[in-house]
Amino acid sequence: MRLKQPFLKITIAAALTSIVGMGAVISSLSFLPVSHAAAASVTVTEVASEQALKTLNSFYKPALKGQFPGSVSGLTVGKSTRKDVSKLIGEPYEKGDNSDAFDIYHAEMGNPGYAFSFRLDKIREMRYFGTNVERGTNIGGITMNMLRKNWYAPESTTTIKNGKAKQTKITYLRGHYKLEFIFNSSTELDHINLKHS
Repeated sequence: MRLKQPFLKITIAAALTSIVGMGAVISSLSFLPVSHAAAASVTVTEVASEQALKTLNSFYKPALKGQFPGSVSGLTVGKSTRKDVSKLIGEPYEKGDNSDAFDIYHAEMGNPGYAFSFRLDKIREMRYFGTNVERGTNIGGITMNMLRKNWYAPESTTTIKNGKAKQTKITYLRGHYKLEFIFNSSTELDHINLKHS
């Protein structure tokens, strides 16, 4: 019984010391000038924006070969088969049930989501949905302004309907392929399509 009391006293003392220490840290932070706090938030925003731009630019060259960057870079529109897709990234979460449907691969633990449609068992179209985690540093940080500022003028800009929602499709020709950016708003990129032009 006597062994437990000193241990309990030490535990309580350590907890109180931690609380007092945290209070000192918090009170010292309250004296920081507002400009430092603003600078820290701008830095985080700038880093996220730089990463989103890096993601955007990663699509530029692979599209010339009918490919996406990253984990599906070995797959080519018009050449790779459904079996090639399954071999590279596994079975889809949801398999398309008709010729216009897509095989869906959901984003999981930092891995981006994809969708593939097929014609005569070859990839007809690939879609990139980005990641769910830290989306702002990925596809979620790509805006219309960023796209137009960093790439040349698009081949076309059209409004499309997706159910009741209206989306903007910005299309770039990359060799024999079309790279389409589908935006829900000027600051919200929904997904990227790649198909034959």
